[in-house]
Amino acid sequence: MKRDLTSRYADVVASRSRLVIALVLVVSAVVGAGAIVGTTGDGDIGTARLDSPEQAALDQIESTYETDDAVVAQIVVRDRGGDVLTRDSLLRSLRLQRDLRENESINSTLHDETKLVGIENIVANVAYAHEQRDSHTTSRPSTAARNNTSASAQSARGASQTPTLDQQIAALEASSDEAVETYLSRILGPDASVPGNDPAEFLPSKYEPGTSSADARTTLVFQRNPDGSAATTREVNDAQVAIESLVTERFADAFVFGQGTIDAESSQAIGDTFIIVTPVAIVLLLVVLAIAYRDIVDVLVSVFGVGVVMVWYAGVQGWLGIPSNSTLIAVPFLLIGLSIDYSLHVVMRYREARAGVLDTDDETAGQRDPTTAMRVGVAGVVLALATAAFSTAVGFSSNYVSPLGSIQDFAILSSVGIVAIFVVFAALVPAVKLELERVFARRGRRRNVAVGVGSGRLNGLLSGAARLAQRAPVVVLVVSLLLASAGAYGATGIDTEFNQADFLPQDAPAWMKSLPEPFAPSDYEASENLDYLSDNFRQRGQGSAGQILVRGNVTAPALLTATDDVTHSVSSRETVVVGSDGNAAIESPASVLRSVAAQNETVAGAIESRDTDGDGLPERDVAAVYDLLFDVAPEQASSVLYRSETGTYESARLTIGVEGDASAQSVAGDVRDVASAIESDAPVRATATGGPVITAVVQSALFETLVEGFAITLGVILTLLVGLYWVRYGAPGVGLVTIAPVLIALAWLLGTMAVLDIPFNSETVVITSLAIGLGVDYSIHVSERFIDERAQRDSLADTLSTALTGTGSALLGSAVTTASGFGVLALSLSPPLQRFGLVTGLSIIYAFVACMTVLPCLLVARERLLGRFSYGSPDAR
Repeated sequence: MKRDLTSRYADVVASRSRLVIALVLVVSAVVGAGAIVGTTGDGDIGTARLDSPEQAALDQIESTYETDDAVVAQIVVRDRGGDVLTRDSLLRSLRLQRDLRENESINSTLHDETKLVGIENIVANVAYAHEQRDSHTTSRPSTAARNNTSASAQSARGASQTPTLDQQIAALEASSDEAVETYLSRILGPDASVPGNDPAEFLPSKYEPGTSSADARTTLVFQRNPDGSAATTREVNDAQVAIESLVTERFADAFVFGQGTIDAESSQAIGDTFIIVTPVAIVLLLVVLAIAYRDIVDVLVSVFGVGVVMVWYAGVQGWLGIPSNSTLIAVPFLLIGLSIDYSLHVVMRYREARAGVLDTDDETAGQRDPTTAMRVGVAGVVLALATAAFSTAVGFSSNYVSPLGSIQDFAILSSVGIVAIFVVFAALVPAVKLELERVFARRGRRRNVAVGVGSGRLNGLLSGAARLAQRAPVVVLVVSLLLASAGAYGATGIDTEFNQADFLPQDAPAWMKSLPEPFAPSDYEASENLDYLSDNFRQRGQGSAGQILVRGNVTAPALLTATDDVTHSVSSRETVVVGSDGNAAIESPASVLRSVAAQNETVAGAIESRDTDGDGLPERDVAAVYDLLFDVAPEQASSVLYRSETGTYESARLTIGVEGDASAQSVAGDVRDVASAIESDAPVRATATGGPVITAVVQSALFETLVEGFAITLGVILTLLVGLYWVRYGAPGVGLVTIAPVLIALAWLLGTMAVLDIPFNSETVVITSLAIGLGVDYSIHVSERFIDERAQRDSLADTLSTALTGTGSALLGSAVTTASGFGVLALSLSPPLQRFGLVTGLSIIYAFVACMTVLPCLLVARERLLGRFSYGSPDAR
């Protein structure tokens, strides 16, 4: 009875093989048409938006403040051991700015007002002011005599208007090297007061205040935010790549850092990876298949089946309009590996049935004709394939609970791919192989036996696993559990933080660079550039800073004191950028008041008359000072204070410069500490927010949902297996035994990740959920084969030996091909793909080892515990 359904299915495939081939090919053509008529395009990893206090605070900031959270690219010019503040170097930057503005594709993405800003502009403005003063001196000498002692910064402030870029260039060209040195000394002096931007913010954090030389400087390129202009993200990113090209032409050591250059390098790394990895994967695949099959026809049939699966994959992606991104790159490798797994089981089971090695209830041992052999082989393996396909698809589809669009797409395509694999290798491939076998049988072609069956080293190895399970099951189980316990303990120390720097392409090793074209990869500097930028400059632009929204009594003098205090006290925080003056890079109402007061005597006088403790901040009538600040410097005031239409001050904002290569969770922790410090010293509510904080919140929520999906996967598969073995064999305990080695292998995997310092975050938790699906695939095949063989044999030893040499050989071939297919991704230049390949490859190896050692021991222990030797009867448990 237990074989009625599977036998009927096998009869259809064997007796109507040509009809099966025609139907599957027609369906494949319809599905595959999506690759032609559908649209995919390119996509990114995606973003997830979650309702949270942090997100609500950021939304309020974006709707009420004049924020500078624009798209910003940073041009960094370096001269290690040299000086980048020379007249010639500054002039080259000004001329570069002119070229960028004259480039139509670049200029169309630049911000209408700010465009580009660097210390070269500040120096040129001072030069222009001196030029104007000297010209004024010539026409009015008496006035010149009275103003002869004005400092350079004061001269710049006295200019009637901001000079154009051409006027800046002309003024700097007309200045001597000595004059430029003088300008720098004055604007960078400790008592200098320069209108607009602080010159020190364009210099490294290690710059020594007061000196007129530096080994690096940065220029900020402000671009239009795609959300608020006609410029698209692609246009902005393409412009950054074009800027980088012009920068490298003009400077020997310089780079451009922005999302556009990062995306360009990431795309290039993925392309280079495919060029390098694909040939290696194909060679490995063909070599392993050749060894496993020892038959070119079976190799070609398997490759044909893989090709049909990939047609389904491309077609579904097109029909659903799922964009390509780096996360989906691993799906083809995954489907190819699983396709080979299914192919090996079908082909090897057929070979066993053809040679008479596979005995069944209704067949006697002996040579079988191709049709009978295929009927017996498919009937014996199709249920295991179906169960494995379902469990693996559950492992993939559970990731659909993720709020991240790219992972949802991954879940959809991988799950559909599993369905395609089952259809192709449980129907099409058996039918095609049967047609070929009939032709070869008529011509007297020799019959190939299944690998591992008969004599040979592989047979001896697999038989040894069976003998070990019989002789020392307790020892094997104890050792495996000890290793699993160690792995579980190590997993408690796994890093769970999300760091964007971990996703940047890495420069290729020397041996890879020595490869001939077209295999030699490009140079990748994004990761190194981010490290340099984080160590020396404050990263600017969209989502790069921490922010704090302050609500409540924002006119309380205690708030100014609190925000001023945190500037000095949080400098010890690892992720907060510290300026050359030793203070944290925090813009607050206190810092803006001090900055404006240094340039405006009216504001300075208003503060001084209300300053009772000499700290440079008002201790009374703060609202009046804020009103004056809005009158004098409305743009600066509106960046840190929100004043309603009625004139009430409703909130304040702090912007905190943070290390660009720090983990989102670390940044969020430090920003929250600053918010807590403000709340403890002032009668206000302070909410930490900003790009890094939101990323940390999203990643934490993402991690939690994926862990929930992980639990769902485990629960569904466990329920499936217990129910399946209960209904089919009356033995629900076999379901528990089947999943146990999967959990043990998972513990081994987590322990290895801890040893290799691979983080367990929203990226790798996806992989570990897949490990359950892949591991259950192997366990089901062994358990099914063991139960089938046990029903036919009186000897437990014969049962184990036959099951492990028959199914074990197919599993070995599958494990080698699949692990190799994923393992080659460790050669990838993209860190996410490296981790995906390494972790998935290890999970496959551990799953195979557990299925060949732990699972047989559990089956033996259960057998001895129950004291039974008949597993086919309805009353078996």
